Formats: sequence, C-alpha cells, structure tokens
Amino acid sequence: MKLFYRLIIITFLATFTQLSQAQVLKGTVYNEKNKETIPFAVVAVQETDFVGQTDLDGNYIIEGIDPGVYNLEVDYTGFEKKVIYQVKISTSKPTVVDFYLKEQAMEIEEIVIETPYSKTVESPVSLRKIGVEEIERYPGGNRDISFVIQSLPGVASSPGFRNDIIIRGGAPSENSFYLDGVEVPTINHFSTQGSSGGPVGILNVNLINEVEFYSGAWTSNRGGTLSSVFEFELTEGNEERLGKRFTIGSTDIGLTLDGPIGKKANFIFSVRRSYLQLLFEVLQLPFLPTYNDAQYKIHWEPNDNNEVTFIGLGAYDDFELNTKVNDGITDQETIERNNYIINNLPENDQWNYTVGTVWKNYREKSNSTVVLSRNHLKNIAVKFEENDESKKQLLNYTSQEIENKLRLENLTFHDNGMKSNVGMSLETATYTNSTYSEFANANGVTTKDFSSRLDFFKYGLFGQLTREYLDNRLGVSVGLRMDGNSYNDASANPLEHLSPRLSLSYQLKPKWYINFNTGRYYQLPAYTVLGYESNEGELVNKGNDVSYIRCDHIVAGVEYRPKDGAKITVEGFYKAYADYPFLLRDSITLANLGSDFGVVGNDAAVSRSKGRAYGVELLAQQKLVKGFFGILAYTFVRSEFQDKNNNYVFSSWDNRHIINRTLGKKLKKNWQIGAKFRFSGGAPYTPYDLEASSQRTYWDVNGEGIPDWDNLNTGRLNAFHGLDIRIDKDWYFDKWSLNLYLDIQNIYNFKAQNAPYVDVVRDENGQPVVENPGDPVEQQRYELKEIENTSGTILPTLGVIVDF
Repeated sequence: MKLFYRLIIITFLATFTQLSQAQVLKGTVYNEKNKETIPFAVVAVQETDFVGQTDLDGNYIIEGIDPGVYNLEVDYTGFEKKVIYQVKISTSKPTVVDFYLKEQAMEIEEIVIETPYSKTVESPVSLRKIGVEEIERYPGGNRDISFVIQSLPGVASSPGFRNDIIIRGGAPSENSFYLDGVEVPTINHFSTQGSSGGPVGILNVNLINEVEFYSGAWTSNRGGTLSSVFEFELTEGNEERLGKRFTIGSTDIGLTLDGPIGKKANFIFSVRRSYLQLLFEVLQLPFLPTYNDAQYKIHWEPNDNNEVTFIGLGAYDDFELNTKVNDGITDQETIERNNYIINNLPENDQWNYTVGTVWKNYREKSNSTVVLSRNHLKNIAVKFEENDESKKQLLNYTSQEIENKLRLENLTFHDNGMKSNVGMSLETATYTNSTYSEFANANGVTTKDFSSRLDFFKYGLFGQLTREYLDNRLGVSVGLRMDGNSYNDASANPLEHLSPRLSLSYQLKPKWYINFNTGRYYQLPAYTVLGYESNEGELVNKGNDVSYIRCDHIVAGVEYRPKDGAKITVEGFYKAYADYPFLLRDSITLANLGSDFGVVGNDAAVSRSKGRAYGVELLAQQKLVKGFFGILAYTFVRSEFQDKNNNYVFSSWDNRHIINRTLGKKLKKNWQIGAKFRFSGGAPYTPYDLEASSQRTYWDVNGEGIPDWDNLNTGRLNAFHGLDIRIDKDWYFDKWSLNLYLDIQNIYNFKAQNAPYVDVVRDENGQPVVENPGDPVEQQRYELKEIENTSGTILPTLGVIVDF
C-alpha cells in the first residue's frame, strides 16, 4: 500500500513538472552484406517534417524531435527502402537506430520492402517480426516475450500460470531460442526439464531490440528443432554516458545499466528480483515461486571490419509450497483443491546460465561468423509422502545438463546475384542424473534408484544457396543440413539425417505474393530420455537405439500488402512426424507430455511414434500508422499422434480454433491504450483410471490418480478466453523519463477449465476412507471423488519504468 501512495505522488509531481520538448535521433546506415557505410541516404521520421541525411561516413543526426513513438524510414538509390516501426524517442538518452540496407539488383518501382514485414527469400513464409515497443506495451504481456508471441498465428496458449509455447500443434519441447546468434536452451523460469514453459520468462525486455519468430522455413544454419526458431536481437549500450532504467512490474523489480566502455565498446546489464511469491500468496495459490535473473551484453568493434559480442544470461529459481494457503478460506472445494496440490507437488530448486561470444568479420563481398558458447542447467526436486518430511520420501532427483558449442559460418555475395552460406557446428554434451523415486501405474508399483552420467558430442554441416530471378520477382532458396552424434550407432551417421529445404516466392502484382516452403527437420530427444538408466546401471535408451525425431513441413500461402504498414496473409501448413520416443512404461508417446512442472522423459523409450499436424492461419496486421495499430490472427489446427495401438488420436496440443485480437491507439500527450482478446478451443486430456487409482497400495505411493492411457486424450476441456487491457502514460523531463502503466489481465474474470483432479474421500480426521476395510491391505480400495480444477482471476498491475 505504501508503494501505491508513492506512485500517486510521483504521478502528481510529474504532471506539474516542466517537460522536455526535444530530443536527438542518430545512427548509421550500412550495406548489410559487408557493413560498409552508405553516404547521402535520406532518413525521415514519418508523419513529421523531420528529415536527415547521412554524411560521408554514413552517419546521420536529427535534432529537435518531440519525445514519443515514431516510425522511421530510410531511402537510397540502388537499395531497398526500409521502414522501422514504433521507435521510442526519449529524453533520458539519444536514440540510436542503425539501418542495414539490401542492395537492389535492378530498380523496380513497385518493390518496397519494410522491416517488420520483411519477407526473406530464405523464409518467405512463417516469419514474423516483433519490435521492442510491441513487447513492452503488449496488453496482458507483463513485458514478457513468451506472452507476447501468443498474439501471432499458429501459437496456442494454455490457461493458468504457464506460458508454454505451442506452435502449430507441436509440443513445447520443439522450439529453439537464440540471443544474437547464441543458442539458449530455455527462456523461462521454473522450466519443465525435457520440455519448456514456466510461469514467467527469463529474458528482460530492456535488452531486446527485435524478435524474429519462425514457425517454419528457418534456414539450414539452425538445427535441432521441429516447430519454431526464435531469434532475439539484443540492443546495445549507450555510447555517450551511463544510462539507468528502474522497473517495477506485477512480478518483479529490476535495474538496467548501459553505457560506454572506452571509445569502441559498450555494455548493457540487467538484474531482476521477483516478488511473484508475494502475488501468489495474495491470490492464495498453493505454491510460492521465487526467481532471480541477470543478463548482459558487451559489444566491441576494434575496427571497421570486425565486431565481437559477449552475452550472458543466468537465473536462479526456488519453488516452495504455501502450507498456509487455506488460512481464512471457507469454501470447501477450494480447500480440497489446495490440499491436493500441496500433497503432490514436489519442492524444486533450479538454476541455469548461458554465456557466449560472437565474432563477425566483414569483407567486401562476404562475412564470417564464429559463435562459441556454454550453457548449464541444474534441477533438483524432492517429494515426501503428503509432502511431510517426517514421512516416507517418494522422490529425490538431481540432474545437470552441460553443453559447449562452436558454430562457424561464411556468408558470400556472388557477382551473379547468388548468396551462399556454408558452415559447421560442433558440440559436447554432458548429462548427469541421480534419481530415487517410487510411483505406480496400472501395472503396479515401480522403484527407480540409479545414478547415471552421459558424455557425447554432436556434429553438423549446413549450406544455403539463394538467388532471385525474373527481375527479382521470383526468389529461390535451397538448403541442406546433416547432423550426427556419438550417442549410439543409430544416430552417428550424418548421411542418415539429411535435412533438405526449399523456399519459393513469387510477386504476382505490386502488392501480391505467393510463397512456398518445404523442409525436413531433425531434433534429438531430451537428455532426460537419452540419459535414462536402469537400476542395474544400463543406459536403456542407448541400447534401444533411440535417435533423432524427424518432422517434414509443407507450407504455402498468399500475402497481400494493401498499404504502408499493413499486411494480410493466409497460410496452410502440414507437419508429418516420425520416430518420436514412445515411453514403454505408460505406453504413450512423449509428444503428448510437457505442459506441467517437473521432469519429462525420465523413462525407457523406443523411437517409433508418428504424428501429424495441419491447419490454416490467417493474419491481418497494421503497424503504427496515424496512431493506430492492431493484429487479428486466426488459426485452425489439428494435431494427432499415434496411441499404443498405432491409431491416430488427438494430441494434447489439438486446440482446433485459436483467435487473437489486439488493438492499440497512441493518443495525444503521450497516452496510449491497448486491448487484447484471446480465444482458444479446449485441449484434449486423458481421464483417470479410477479402478487402478483407488487401489490403496497404488494411492499410498502416488497420492494422485493414474491416467487411463487406454483412453488417451478422449476428454476435452471447454474453450477458454479472456480480455486484457493496458493504459500507458509517458512523461519526458530534461534528462529522464517516466512511464506509468495500468495493466489488467482477464478483466471480466473468466474461469478457465483445466483437467479435473481425482482425490480420496477423507474422514473427519483427514484420513482416507477405505471401501472394504476388512480385506487384506493389498486388496483394499479408497473411496474417490473428483475435484473441479479451474484457473483465472482478475490480475491488475500498476507498473513503473524510470529512465535516467
């Protein structure tokens, strides 16, 4: 409450303080192929009279601009016009925007390329770009990129406090993430090992400049993923003086610093500490997550032909149970639901980091990239019977994943207009797993007790050729990748894992395009699968010849650009999966798991499952023009995988209909309002095997129901929807700026349905009620009941961002 009053005082003082009226925009215009500067290029601030021109060194500066959000464009003869949307001009520091222009082989008046909708020849379909202002002011997003991408076509979301990334009917484990070219295994706190997702993202939006999201058609230099690739371009530090940003949001408090390091280098660094546990305590949720993270980037340009980037990202997460959750609660269903969760969730500690170095060397007609990185994850989970440490321990799990990676690339621009990119990748991997667990399924009670270590290396080669024909109306790109590793004989030969790719794009008319892509992609199963060991010390899945998962994509679409900043696309897609791990204990494909906390895949498996996902996407988007911006995305998707009888059934990611509608308006005096509506069809779920679940010897071990895998995903949840709104107000002072925002998630308090729980009936002493107490213990059964499982509440946030 004290914080609230302080914010009111800040707002009052800011309203009556003299505002700054002007600011500086500057930067450099480059040729994208060799980073040579371009003199005499015209840089303009759209919808204003402010125009600048680059000097002989390619630098420009525009002064006197009123603070606010603008679109910038640059034009120069022989290069494609470029527009960057929603750039914030502030008083806290000069705004630096660099442009990288693509050479035009022939001047064709009707071809205009704009940065947000830039359709590369290599990826003419399934590529979306998101700018930093879109991320920061996205309604309901809480400045978290994992939530922001849910507005895009093909992306499904899950209700509750998770942000699993589900792309075109694929599992959350099928995505990969890169920060300035450095691969990062996970971007979420409290991530599910063997999958992904979590309640909040690790990446601090203060360090993000732009995001490229590929739901298909990514190039051959990106391997090890089946559904999507995220390319995060990080911003650079202030080159003139030390800058500071202080933020308070709904879940954390943070500080960001950036500034120069001598004359040729700069840095940006952020640190955040959550108070998510306080929010969950106020909302009376049964678990209390606490997270911390830090992130940095150092950019160094020793000369005009070389640049070196150092990045780092780290997180530490602690997950505790809220044993006082029922204090003051009178609703019996809520009490039972909370008790069920407390009795079954393990307590969890997790930390991870990624560090990397990227060196780029530019030459007249080519450039080379060297990426060296290391990432490390440690995951600890402990569980006792009814989560009482005085009772029997049911789970003691400690696991680590360590990777060291090297990637070499060389991009060449040939005189005949062809562009080629060739390279290789090497990687060492170490995985350790110490597991003690007791669990039951319909076949009985099993104890796991092993400690394993796995060391192996991976290798890959790739190449991509791109060229435009017919006066640049037809674009053709072909790629090939091959991957192998030393895990076992089934995955060692890279010639058995060839990944060919083909992209085609044709401009029918000045504003109409038809686009196509097909490709084959491979991904290794999670380390939890590869490193699973029997109690006798055998790496089971190595002997089972578990190898790469394969996915074949076909995507085709039509694109129409009616006016500046506007785009309408329709795309159809088909994905065919093969060799997905099939878990032998439960007789279920791994593709159906991964949307809950914990560990996925720590079981014996064989590479045998097939699956398919197909559908159609519609996207209508308007970037910021005359104060308005918005996006409408509709996806129809079907996702199916084989069950244990090799019959295709609905997968856990078969949401069918997904609708996202986002609208925003920039108002006078630096006010902005936005709203987002989302709708998602209900996902399938597997009901419980009540007969097996009720057996006393099973329940005393599991403390929860046993899924009926014979009826895999035969249940389906109701559709869920929600409306989020956000209001922003900016104040610009002499050398600092203030942003206050009100963000309200789920404003009409929709209660989303989740898969129900099954629990035992308890007597007045809290003990399970036995149906047949006279029978021997091994034949006794508990009385069971179903507990409704819903999520969703109005969640208001008053946020503060101070730049100085």
